Amino acid sequence: MMQLTKAEEQVMQYLWKLGEAPVQEVRECFEDPKPSRTTVSTIIRILESKGFVDHKASGRGFTYYPLIAKADYSKDQLFGMLKDYFNNSFSSMTSFFAKESNLSVQEMEALLEEVKREIKESQTK
Repeated sequence: MMQLTKAEEQVMQYLWKLGEAPVQEVRECFEDPKPSRTTVSTIIRILESKGFVDHKASGRGFTYYPLIAKADYSKDQLFGMLKDYFNNSFSSMTSFFAKESNLSVQEMEALLEEVKREIKESQTK
């Protein structure tokens, strides 16, 4: 899956949150100073050409909606980072983030317990 620019990813975050929206509604999600309507429209059209977004007619304009689920994009980006920066070693990546986040032993144990619980839940589905 293609990696998005920071601006494209920001627009996608808003579309994932909104579900579907016209350009003006996406624009309203930005903090002040908001980008111009033309800028947001251009980014959405780029996202559409990349296959991340599609549209449907809505009155005199269009309503845009994501074609790629946020979870799918997040997973793809995470595994890309794992491959590109940590030689496909999940333990190296986890160790890096644990050190950088300055996690305590108790926090790491709690994280491990949560992962174990989630794995068990996913196996029972």
